[in-house]
Amino acid sequence: MSGGGASDTIVALASGGGTAAVALIRVSGSRAEEIAGLACGMLLDYLTERRATRAKIRDAEGRTLDDVLLTVFRGSRSFTGEPVVEIACHGGRLVTRRVMERLLDCGARAAGPGEFTQRAFFNGKLDLTQAEAVMDLISAQSDLALRAAHEQLEGGIGRQTGALREELIGLVAHLEAWIDFPEEDIDPDTGDLFSARIDGVRQGIARLLATAEQGRILREGVRTVICGRPNAGKSSLLNLLLGSERAIVSDEAGTTRDTIEEVIVLDGVPLRLVDTAGLRGEAGGIEREGIRRTLQEASRADLLLVVRDGALPMIESGVTLPESVGRVVTVLNKCDLGEHPEWSEQPGVRLSCSSGEGLNVLRRAIREALDLGEADWGEHAVAINTRHRDCLRRSDESLETAAVLLESGAAPELAALELRGALDALGEISGKIDTEEILGAIFSRFCIGK
Repeated sequence: MSGGGASDTIVALASGGGTAAVALIRVSGSRAEEIAGLACGMLLDYLTERRATRAKIRDAEGRTLDDVLLTVFRGSRSFTGEPVVEIACHGGRLVTRRVMERLLDCGARAAGPGEFTQRAFFNGKLDLTQAEAVMDLISAQSDLALRAAHEQLEGGIGRQTGALREELIGLVAHLEAWIDFPEEDIDPDTGDLFSARIDGVRQGIARLLATAEQGRILREGVRTVICGRPNAGKSSLLNLLLGSERAIVSDEAGTTRDTIEEVIVLDGVPLRLVDTAGLRGEAGGIEREGIRRTLQEASRADLLLVVRDGALPMIESGVTLPESVGRVVTVLNKCDLGEHPEWSEQPGVRLSCSSGEGLNVLRRAIREALDLGEADWGEHAVAINTRHRDCLRRSDESLETAAVLLESGAAPELAALELRGALDALGEISGKIDTEEILGAIFSRFCIGK
């Protein structure tokens, strides 16, 4: 395979599935114009690039399948970096399928998942972080997630890791030049200054690693588990936060037997709300299984909303939670019924799920518990994902080992190997692992063979 990693021409529906006014079909590959021309019964050579042109897609017998708009992208000036034809056809299911089938009959191959973005990567139009950002952009559930995806798509993470790689290339080049060319007058620079440069790279890695939790929350949401005793108002709280009747509300204890999951956005941050079965000791049968699942959900929650009946004595609304629970917000529900005296000195958000009184106070309490409001994130929205975190951690471990080796007076070749390992791990983030870069740095920065 060459260029984009494939020699054939692919086709796929680029817009969403289902019925719509317009559908967009993308053809990419060396034969894109030829195949689209065959489907239209015309040559596309005369078409002006990047200008929509009206045409008709015809079947093998010449009958019109649809009246469409064709847009041609020639050379490398396309998303994939190879010739592309985009076809805007009518968005009905049948007509879209017929147009797709005709393009396949004319010689295109159905694209695999992510294959257009993969070709863009192979052709140098995107690095790996930008390719990943395409899916983040599509699946974003909040303004913050959207902003972070845009920042990554524009190369934010690639630029930061690229700067770290440049510094590491310089370190590797300097150390290896000193090792390989002892006859040249190269300052070894392997003392405190060299160590300080390694520390500088590690600090940059640490700053990126600090965004991992933000990245997870932006992509997955804050796992927010609502728990409490039966009839405390858990399902009512879920409905109140959602603004709709999602969960069944009943005076009968144990109505909720399994978890219910929905997503809301609070100050730009998605909260994945999980309503759970009521916690009580005398449950049996199916309800007992529901309680087991509640405790399981609580143990892996980012935030726990513990709902208690503020109209009852404390002992009657108490719950036993797993020891591993982190952030907790206590919600004293049914404040409209009058608060029991035992709660007068107790912290918690006073709320009435029936009237909505106290809802804004609860939202503020959640923001404060999470420290994840938009203002707390700042304007810089770059947030790494799990793959990035793994690469950064491996790079940092190699840098730490290299620093220890240099400090201990071990053979510099060992430290150079660790530095190369750190460089490779960083390169995995954007998909850049190139020994030639180090050779280029050696011969450009040092007058070897003068």
